[in-house]
Amino acid sequence: MAKQNIINRTIGVNFNNLGLADVLVWAPFTDKVLLKLADEELAIIKQEHGYFSLTTNKLKPGDQYQFVVNGKSLPDPASLLQPGGVHGPSAAFDLKAFAWTDADWQNIPLSNYIFYELHSGTFSADGTFKGIEDKLDYLVDLGITAIEIMPVSQFPGSRNWGYDGVFPFAVQNSYGGPAALQHLVNACHQRGLAVVLDVVYNHLGPEGNYFGQYGHYFTDKYHTPWGSAINFDDAGCDEVRRYFIENVLMWFRDFHVDALRMDAVHAIRDFSPNHILREINQHVAKLTQETGRTHYVIAECDLNDTRYINPLQKDGYGFDGQWIDEFHHALRVTAGGERNGYYSDFNGIADLAEAYQNGYVYHGQYSNQRQKTFGTTTEGINGRQFVVFSQNHDQVGNRMLGERSSRLFSFEMQKLMTGAVMISPFLPMLFMGEEWSEPNPFQFFVSHSQEELIEAVRKGRKAEFADFHAEGKAPDPQDQSTFENSKISWGLLDKGQHKVMREYYKNLIRLRKSQPAFKNTNRENMSVLVNEASNTLTIQRWTDDQQVICLLNFSNHEQQVNIPAGINQWQKLLDSADPKWNGPAVAAEFISSGIAAVSPQAILIYTQHHA
Repeated sequence: MAKQNIINRTIGVNFNNLGLADVLVWAPFTDKVLLKLADEELAIIKQEHGYFSLTTNKLKPGDQYQFVVNGKSLPDPASLLQPGGVHGPSAAFDLKAFAWTDADWQNIPLSNYIFYELHSGTFSADGTFKGIEDKLDYLVDLGITAIEIMPVSQFPGSRNWGYDGVFPFAVQNSYGGPAALQHLVNACHQRGLAVVLDVVYNHLGPEGNYFGQYGHYFTDKYHTPWGSAINFDDAGCDEVRRYFIENVLMWFRDFHVDALRMDAVHAIRDFSPNHILREINQHVAKLTQETGRTHYVIAECDLNDTRYINPLQKDGYGFDGQWIDEFHHALRVTAGGERNGYYSDFNGIADLAEAYQNGYVYHGQYSNQRQKTFGTTTEGINGRQFVVFSQNHDQVGNRMLGERSSRLFSFEMQKLMTGAVMISPFLPMLFMGEEWSEPNPFQFFVSHSQEELIEAVRKGRKAEFADFHAEGKAPDPQDQSTFENSKISWGLLDKGQHKVMREYYKNLIRLRKSQPAFKNTNRENMSVLVNEASNTLTIQRWTDDQQVICLLNFSNHEQQVNIPAGINQWQKLLDSADPKWNGPAVAAEFISSGIAAVSPQAILIYTQHHA
């Protein structure tokens, strides 16, 4: 494998300082590759390890092109833009043409990230990057510090969650393409917002997947839920590894993205001496050394294995953080949610206490659902390495009807659940619209063009809900109405309880950002007391000069909770049951040690300063 170029993208079509197109394609399955332009075909010169290269003045930015491989005209595997979709020609794009104005931007510390996950197609009425850009001032006012964008790599049609992408380098044409994404990131930085991009390296989608006609992109050594695994350790894997490393570097270097969220890394199979995930993070570290810009890589991982988030210096994979689904699962069961499917391993408030204390609920205990001892200890790991939430695209959208918390829990319980997220020593994440109790669902949608594949997706979705004993009929993923029904309702923003909820979220985020004890992600500065009989939690957090005490009542009745003695009186910071949040009662402004009454389904927060 050629030495990795940190500073410039080398594969696909790129434009050099002379304005010439440098073309490099890996096609070991053939001895001849042609570059097909509008009115001619150019021979590409064969190099070692299955590469073909060419430098030409006949391909300009915006021109469409294809590669002819074994007599077939195919799109470029490293295409940056597919103007006609996954089956059409690729279009040349100059990554360096955009006039960035964020030279003074510095990525914010990871501990200050307050994530807002959104889907580009359903976040705004027009479903584009421009639609997101138009709402950035709203997000800043809400208190968000980082937007997290679901995958944007080119997928079939115009409706998809993004996890069926088949061109990892190409930015979805219906969202606006690569130039519009660069413009969005630049606009975010102008407003002080970091940008997180969701990427998928555990599989490629089925429709428009021409990779197997080029080279050894896949291996049959391992099985994944999506078919053949991406080849990270079999014959030909060096060039596949290079391909995905270059993809990571491109998002950081050429799109100025601040962090990547890497989908389902537990499904990536690699028994190489240096795991591909570790090698990726090694290259990210080199990029930071070269550019001086800080970048984060966050994993979605189902293994409760701290090897993924341990630093490179300790032989870990070097991820800066990971999503913690178990916090979500324990929280929802505690709030009265169902206990079937993957929720069957969670028993309520004692597990939620475990999540607060350990990040993982399972950190070495026996799991009945997995039928084995599961998880590792998280001792010594800072809370900023865990991302928690009460909703996200998976946990909403993978319900059969895609119901949000607004349809499943009372108004009071919704306030308590988000309070539980915000007071944790972990990094909080919101899912678009939850801050105003969005009523519309977020359902699974696709826009494939092949009837056999469409039917397979329908059957697959139906089978997915067997463990949840779901009754009724799942929405048709292919039907456009399923997509339209999943758009969030901006018209509700300032109406009734929706406005109240939004103001409540703003207040909670303000507390998270302003109170030293909440800003501190040191998990050692926290105590957790659980009372299973009353379904309450008492969480204390502190710094050298402040203490906060959080009383969480998940029961349907008022509960009397013990308050520890302090140097001074405790002063109220938040009461979710206050009538100003449409709640039923007002708690005392000041309390001393003794007993506090906490309203049903409420969170009550007090503070005191030592000075």
